[in-house]
Amino acid sequence: MASRLVEQLGAQNIVGASAAELSDHIRAVILDGRMTVGERLPSERALAFELRRSRSTVTRAYDLLEADGYVSRLHGGGTRVALPNARVPPTAPEDDTAIDLSIASMDSTPGLYDATVRSLPRLAALRGTSGYSLQGLPELRDAVAQRFAQRGLPTSADEIIITSGALNALNLILTAIGRRGERALVEQPTFPHAMESLHLHGYRVVPTPVDVDGWDAAHLMEVLLRARPQQHFHEVGGAPAVDVDGWDAAHLMEVLLRARPHVAYLIPDFHNPTGATLPEEVRDRITATARNAGTHLIVDETTAELDIDRGRSPAPLGAFGPHVITLGSMSKIAWGGMRLGWIRAERKLISRLLAVRPSFELGTALLEQCIAVELLADMPALTSHVRARLLAGRDAVSEGLAGMGGLTMPATPGGLSAWVDLGAPVSTRLALAAREHGLIVPPGPRFTTGGVLERRLRIPITLTPERTAEAMSRLRAAWESLQAGASVPDRALQQTAVI
Repeated sequence: MASRLVEQLGAQNIVGASAAELSDHIRAVILDGRMTVGERLPSERALAFELRRSRSTVTRAYDLLEADGYVSRLHGGGTRVALPNARVPPTAPEDDTAIDLSIASMDSTPGLYDATVRSLPRLAALRGTSGYSLQGLPELRDAVAQRFAQRGLPTSADEIIITSGALNALNLILTAIGRRGERALVEQPTFPHAMESLHLHGYRVVPTPVDVDGWDAAHLMEVLLRARPQQHFHEVGGAPAVDVDGWDAAHLMEVLLRARPHVAYLIPDFHNPTGATLPEEVRDRITATARNAGTHLIVDETTAELDIDRGRSPAPLGAFGPHVITLGSMSKIAWGGMRLGWIRAERKLISRLLAVRPSFELGTALLEQCIAVELLADMPALTSHVRARLLAGRDAVSEGLAGMGGLTMPATPGGLSAWVDLGAPVSTRLALAAREHGLIVPPGPRFTTGGVLERRLRIPITLTPERTAEAMSRLRAAWESLQAGASVPDRALQQTAVI
């Protein structure tokens, strides 16, 4: 079995790497947070064996890391991950001029100020209450339920809990139903902090691939017919056909049936980071297969409203089965500062969540809830603003990448980002080089379970066109320096959250 370090590096990405290149890759894994401070690394002999390299190469790589403060080595204690003591704290910004592409989030909607003003009488009316709101304000839960109904999923207010964001909602669910040591199915790539939450709750993560290139339809149809035959297929030339954009649905359902994971975490609409949308024809089968496997299906809909020109609106995954647990959030459609989300689930699970929640929080801030009521009352204006901003951001990214030979931007009909193909496994090296040009961008492996997808880079389409143009200019400079054979920078990098 491969060590965790090699899993995160992706052995195929460092074939033939020099000692300096190997140390750079390990440093990137550490600064991405994929290896934790204090975690023990393989011995020089063991790592050399795993990588099929000479021990002297590995020793030299560890020497370089130790000299820069990224590992500590004690006789008899092995080699452990460290951070340079003389550097700035890893969460502090490097400088005021850096552009941070690890955050895929827009600034606030123009309607936020007016909504805040309108919300104040509602907040004032609550002064006579305790101020605690364990399940959420009834009027907000009703507004969220109505939004589900408008999208094709009838919902009542008592099937909703208001939370302090979607990640908070995920942790509440895992606290209530989690089982340490069980398997959790996740897409690869996926939202990094969701994987971290699953690991925190003791799950063993099992990946299933998602991309923007489509998959083997014949294989998919075989599994679909075996899992739940003869429903919701479109007939083309006498044979069933189905859109398989993004997901390898055959693999996903095989994993559900074979591994029977306890939970599955999916992002079916404008998937983060690829932007893909799970076809409606497949949603029914995945939902049914998860139910048959005894898997709790946790669906992240934080990106579901980020449509530019998709041309269709698939029914929510929850419309195909009452057992589906759905997460939502205001942060992507209104503002990241609105730390407010929700859970939609069966009433039985809602009761269980309410019983667990007081162990770590007593509800969601009332001001944010009052503002959210006002914002949800005018969803057309909100979604119109989102569409215009994302369209401008997408155009700016496309224009910025146009002259960068070797990079391919896929169709991006919505979502937070473009999942750019670099044409070669150089994502980590490009991310490192970008720091020298004042650009913070997480490499493709940051979104994976095992150091793969070095050909990919997530570029947000959420910044203003002016800010995006400057970011693309810096990325171009980094790309050109990499193409020219410049060495990877040898200095501390900022460890950032990926949003």
